[in-house]
Amino acid sequence: MIERFKKYVTTNNLFESNSKILLAMSGGVDSVVLFHLFLMNGVNFEVAHCNFNLRGAESVRDENFVKDLCQTHQVQLHLKYFDTLDIAKIQKKSIEETARNLRYDWFFKLLSEHKFNSIATAHHANDNIETVLMNIFRGTGMLGLKGILAKQKHIIRPLLFAKKTEIEDFAQQNNFEFVFDSSNATVDYTRNFFRNELIPAIEKVYTGVEQNMLNNIDRWKDMTELYNEKIAEIKSKLLEVKGNEIGIACLKLVKVKQQSTIIYEIIKEYNFTAQQVPEVQKLLNSGSGKFILSTTHRILKNRNWLIISENAAVDNSIYLLEDANSSVLIGENTMKTTLVNASKFFTDDANSCTLHVAAIEFPLIVRRYKTGDYFYPLGMRKKKKLSKFFGDLKLSLSQKENVWVVESNKKIVWVVGYRIDDRFKVLENTSEDVLKLSFT
Repeated sequence: MIERFKKYVTTNNLFESNSKILLAMSGGVDSVVLFHLFLMNGVNFEVAHCNFNLRGAESVRDENFVKDLCQTHQVQLHLKYFDTLDIAKIQKKSIEETARNLRYDWFFKLLSEHKFNSIATAHHANDNIETVLMNIFRGTGMLGLKGILAKQKHIIRPLLFAKKTEIEDFAQQNNFEFVFDSSNATVDYTRNFFRNELIPAIEKVYTGVEQNMLNNIDRWKDMTELYNEKIAEIKSKLLEVKGNEIGIACLKLVKVKQQSTIIYEIIKEYNFTAQQVPEVQKLLNSGSGKFILSTTHRILKNRNWLIISENAAVDNSIYLLEDANSSVLIGENTMKTTLVNASKFFTDDANSCTLHVAAIEFPLIVRRYKTGDYFYPLGMRKKKKLSKFFGDLKLSLSQKENVWVVESNKKIVWVVGYRIDDRFKVLENTSEDVLKLSFT
């Protein structure tokens, strides 16, 4: 076990000899064995133990056991109490998910405060098997087949090479004391169902299922790497970044083989589910303006493009510019009016403009574009609806939603960032001051 541990750490480059490790410790056999392997190999580490207050006297027993073990071996202990049940009710999450979030949030806080290089957990080979099977039934696709990684950013799993029986045998051979969590014998939690019922049932039909699964996981990891390389290559040909938006060319996407798989690999990054893939395929043949939503993003059909953008809250407030020397804060930007000398001021900046001050009536109103708005675009004698103006510019729905207009006496004087109204342009040979509007 000791030699295999050393080899696994080295092969997977889990940590250096001078690294400082935070060991997440429950007091069960897995974390106790990892504790002793760290001691045997001279690893510089400290221990973190969470008391979730879920098992009454058992929780107190576990805490006291970890305290005594750390004190005996002079290892620094970090201890944290959580009212897990109350927090789970407030957050409306399962106890299992709540406990996981609480402990990892705390671990990463310790990582930052105490300058640890890594957080070590005692996940083992059987945990990996259970995780992969859960992923298969959950429907996570190729990503879920590679299972638990030996190293993932600041989290390391130095025991992932060993089966549960091997860990228990090593503990028994070395007379390591540990505590037993009675909740592991129940089927109250999803993982325990796979561990205690499903896998033993499969073992009755396919003997050696554990080793077969571990062999598969190794192969699936290699397959996943190849798969991800190909997906990245295809995505680079399909996707175009346009500011804060991602554009997918419909004409290219309809020609892609394995279309549903490619769509899923694109949209999953934006919290869309596999079940929404058919909806995206329908968008390919829909009219402009149709869209679907995830919890965080929107996919919009805009002519020959699918546009992925954030579901940002639209500011529909109305702002006033009282006179020719005023300003107002709009989100992270400032709308400002000033008088400038006509002969000295010129701009080709889309975020500023000059207007004939004599034609302006204050206060100016700054608001969002709305359906039915029209103006006389600079250089034109006829009015034009902003919807048609935006259509000519091929603006997406999200771009149109973010357009501000400046209004004087119910007339639009400036479509911010695009065009002023011809009726308010600075006249030729104007010698008097002109009104400058800027949005920066």
